[in-house]
Amino acid sequence: MGGSGLVVRDLSVGYGPVRALRQVSLEVPEGAVVTVLGGNGAGKSTLLRAVCRTLSFHGGAVTGGTVSLGGRRLDRLSPDRVVAAGVSQIPEGRRVFARMTVADNLRAGALGATGGRAQRAAALHRVHELFPVLAVRAQQRAGLLSGGEQQMLAVGRALMATPGVLLLDEPSLGLAPMMAERIADTVREINAQGTSILLVEQNAALALRLASRAYVLEVGEVTLSGPARQLAASDEVRRRYLGVVDEDAAADASRATATLPSLSRWEGDAE
Repeated sequence: MGGSGLVVRDLSVGYGPVRALRQVSLEVPEGAVVTVLGGNGAGKSTLLRAVCRTLSFHGGAVTGGTVSLGGRRLDRLSPDRVVAAGVSQIPEGRRVFARMTVADNLRAGALGATGGRAQRAAALHRVHELFPVLAVRAQQRAGLLSGGEQQMLAVGRALMATPGVLLLDEPSLGLAPMMAERIADTVREINAQGTSILLVEQNAALALRLASRAYVLEVGEVTLSGPARQLAASDEVRRRYLGVVDEDAAADASRATATLPSLSRWEGDAE
């Protein structure tokens, strides 16, 4: 793997004696949307924390491997320098500053960014174009926003640093289907504007529609990867992540063809 995008190579992470990631490798090419699928405890959030260097805040540490962006090592930088290098994260659960105004939340997102006043103004204009409600409610406390509006604010706050790569951790979590689709449309628009995206999402159907490539994490290891369309057609992925559990799908899974990925550790699992 190589290139000018985000490259994670043989990354291992531990929380004390517990190994959370084991030699994980993936790549987010420049301008692409890549998704990571997996259940609770698979290591998805840990992966994003390792990329943006916030593991230590959660009691974790990288024990091996590298993370680089455009050939520059990120795993040797402090979190604020990772932001300055062009990587911003939107954490699971939004994590807006509830007692601060919407405007102050957005200003906070620009603190780690490089560039001057003109760049910050351009970033704010971009955020307001994507989410006009944030301009309308600029002086309202963030904690009074709806869940969907808080997710918009979390995305907008990350965009204030004008990242080249955006890390999204479960952006549809807790949102109504209509709002989740609206966030998905915004992700497409952000990507169309040139920002690469690494998306962690339990809503596999949504994630596979957005992404060009996908990885499956199970118990800290990449167990499956490939083009998103190919994984969406995989019987194993359909059964485990897309909710396809009818008898025909189960029969298809037992006759998986060589043209689709097949994972030996999943064979023989009870449904």
